[in-house]
Amino acid sequence: MNNKIKKSAADKCFVVINTVFLVFVALIMLYPMLYVLFASFSDPLEFTAHKGLLLWSKGFTLSSYQHAFENPMLLHSYGNTLFILLVGVTINLFLTSIGAYFLTRKDVKLQKFISVYIIITMFFSGGMIPFYFVVKNIGLENSLWSLVLPVAVNTFNLMILRVSFASVPTALEESAYLDGVGHFTMLFKIILPISKASIAVIGLYYAVNHWNSWFNAMLFLNDRNKYPLQLILREILINSDTSSMTMGAGASELEYVGETIKYAVIIISTLPILCVYPFIQKYFAKGVMVGAVKG
Repeated sequence: MNNKIKKSAADKCFVVINTVFLVFVALIMLYPMLYVLFASFSDPLEFTAHKGLLLWSKGFTLSSYQHAFENPMLLHSYGNTLFILLVGVTINLFLTSIGAYFLTRKDVKLQKFISVYIIITMFFSGGMIPFYFVVKNIGLENSLWSLVLPVAVNTFNLMILRVSFASVPTALEESAYLDGVGHFTMLFKIILPISKASIAVIGLYYAVNHWNSWFNAMLFLNDRNKYPLQLILREILINSDTSSMTMGAGASELEYVGETIKYAVIIISTLPILCVYPFIQKYFAKGVMVGAVKG
C-alpha cells in the first residue's frame, strides 16, 4: 500500500524556488571566506592585477604562508593564545558551573537578591578606566593572567547554565542526597554529565571570546612577547606591518606580497575554531534551546 502523499505542482514549485534561494544565500555567505582562502593561495603579482570576483586562486602558491611563518612573533603569539584559551576556558567553565549550581539551590538565603545583583552587571559596569586600574592595582598588568582572570565569569553564560542546571529533575537530586552525596559530587558526577550539551555550548562561547579577544591585550600588555595571536593579526591588517614577513621576497614581489600575506594570516588565525566547531555542533542547538525554552 503506497501511503506517499502526492505533491501538487505548486508544492513542487515552492520547493524548487526555496532550494534555489537558500543555495544562493549560502553562496553569498560563503563567498567572503572563499575569497580570503583563494587570495591566500594566489601569486601576489597576479592577485594584485586581478579585478572583480575571485573564484579560484590566481597562480597557486604557498609563498604567502611561507612568508607568514617567517614572522617570529606568529608562532610565539599562537602559543600565548593557546595558553589563554586552554587555561581560560578551564577556569571559565569551573567557576561558571559552581556559580550556576549555587544559584539553583533552593535552600540558599537571599538567592533572588544575589541573582538580581549578578544580572545587573550585564547592563551596568564601572567603565574601561576603573576596570584598567583594578587590574593594574591587583598586579595583573603585563601578564597573560590579565586576559583570563578578569573575564573568568560571563553573566550571560552563567544565566544560561543556571537554567540548564535548574532543568535537572528534582527527584534525581533528592535521591542522591538520600545516598549521602555532597555538593561537589552532586555537581561534578550528576549535574554536569546531564548538562553536557549546555557545557559544550558555553565552552564554545568562552573559547571564541578568548580566541578573538584583542582589546584587553592591547590595554594590559606592554611586553610584545606576550601578545596573543589576534593582536599580531591586528598589527598586520590595520597597521599593514608585514615587514618581518617580506624580508625574503624579491624586489618585484615586495610591493605586492603583503596583500596576500594578510589573507594567509587570517586563514591561519581562524582555522582552529573552524576545525573545532564541527565536533560540538551536535550539542549547539540542544544547549541553546535549554536556555531559550526554560526561564
